[in-house]
Formats: sequence, C-alpha cells, structure tokens
Amino acid sequence: MSSSTETRELPRVRKPDWLRVKLPTGESYRHVRTLVDTHKLHTICESGNCPNMGECWGAGTATFMILGNICTRSCGFCSVATGRPLPVDRNEPARVADSVKKMSVKHCVITCVDRDDLPDGGAEIWVATIRAVREASPGTTMETLIGDFQGRRENIQKVIDEQPEVISHNIETVRRLTKEVRIQAQYDRSLDVLRLISDSGARTKSGMMLGLGETEDEVLESMKELQDAGVQILTLGQYLQPTKKHLPVHAFVHPDQFTAYREAGLAMGFRYVESGPLVRSSYHAERHLF
Repeated sequence: MSSSTETRELPRVRKPDWLRVKLPTGESYRHVRTLVDTHKLHTICESGNCPNMGECWGAGTATFMILGNICTRSCGFCSVATGRPLPVDRNEPARVADSVKKMSVKHCVITCVDRDDLPDGGAEIWVATIRAVREASPGTTMETLIGDFQGRRENIQKVIDEQPEVISHNIETVRRLTKEVRIQAQYDRSLDVLRLISDSGARTKSGMMLGLGETEDEVLESMKELQDAGVQILTLGQYLQPTKKHLPVHAFVHPDQFTAYREAGLAMGFRYVESGPLVRSSYHAERHLF
C-alpha cells in the first residue's frame, strides 16, 4: 500500500469486482424505506452512502443518526453535509424510539453528526434518545456510536451512565493520516475517549477505514493501540470515495489482506473483529453483544 499523503492528486483507482453491491430490493427494504420517510428519520445508511444498505434494510434493520443531518466538521472521507446545523429537535428521540418499536428492532445502532456548536456536544439528546428507546422497546439492545465530544469527559460520561450494551467511537484511520482524513479530530483524543469508555466496564468498539494511503505496519500499530486502550470489538472496511470532492481511494485492499488483519486482531486479544471490503462500523452489530 502507498504511504503517500498527497491523496487528492492521485488518479482514480478502478473498483474491483469484489466490491460490487446489489441494488436494494424486496418487501422488507420497501417497508423500512417507508418508515424512514414517514417519520423523517436521518439514517447514516443514507447519509453515509453505506454499501450494505440493501442487505441491512432488506433484513428490516437500520442505523439511526440523531442530532440532525448537518455536521459541524468537514472530514475528508464523509458524505454527511457540513455547515451550520439547525436547532436541536426535541422530538427526535421520540421519533427514533417510535420507529424502533414499529420496526420490531431487536438491536439498534444509533450514531450522530458532530455538534461542536452545542455546549454539551449533544449529550442531552443522546440521553433522551437512549431513554426513549428503552421505554418504547424494553427488549431492544443498543449500540451507541458517539463522536469525541471534543474530549470533554463529563459529556462522554453522560452516555456511559445510560449503560447502552455497546459504546463505539471510530478512530477511522492511522495516526499519520488523521490530520488529513479527520481534520478537526485528534488521534490521541480518540484513544482517550475509548479508554474512558473501556475503564467504565462497557463493551467498547472502534473502527477503521483502509485504502487511504496507510501501510500494513501502520494498520497493525493502530490495532495494537486500540487494543491497549481497551477496545474489545474492531471493524475494518474499505474506504469508498463518496464524491470527487472527497479524498480519493489510494488502493482497494484485497479480501485476503482483510482476512490477515482479522487473524492478527484476534491474536492481539480483540473479542470480535469484523474485517472485509464491505464491512462498516454497524455491520452485523447484533453479533457484538457476546
């Protein structure tokens, strides 16, 4: 893999056959599509152009995105809109909970845009959403995929105190590429967030995208740092360029290399490693309850 950081000047790399995705179809997919539209929900499945949307929605599941659909950060890999967010919607937690109930979701994943414009980073809405889902669907388990809350421990702790079954925070890329890929984020700050979550006793999860110019040694080094921070569940997937304005793909990582990373991660001590070209942070999330 290339180690160059001059990613925006690279020619486009042809997508290999193993990355072909089936178009969304089927009655279950249409049912979920109707629910999302009717209840005006924001899902990372759509905003993130997830390649697994057809498979997951076809199975009647989805990952919900709260705090609106406009992010205060401008990460080079992400297709979520960047700008000045709308005011917080106090009815959003109830809408998410209502849809989880109507979809009969057994395990839901909730994520969010970054809201650096809010004093608490959106922690209040996080708490309200977790409580609303629990009240509406007591049997539903949850994974909360949170941002870094600018490293403010008191706001991270508010989510931890609600005791979702899994708490996730994605480090996204290796240390060397963080400034280019995540821009406003900090590699060590993300490790600190994960360490705080792990120290609380919660199931701790993180994920990385590959193909942005990292080397194999850098990936293994990041995996070891995540494991040292107490991360138990790791996801590794192929970065896919959302538009020509986003960071280009340096390389499409072969499935055999993803398998090698999975084996290395399990040898390091991770409880679960999802590793493959189409893996995303919420893919097969129900497996991670162990």
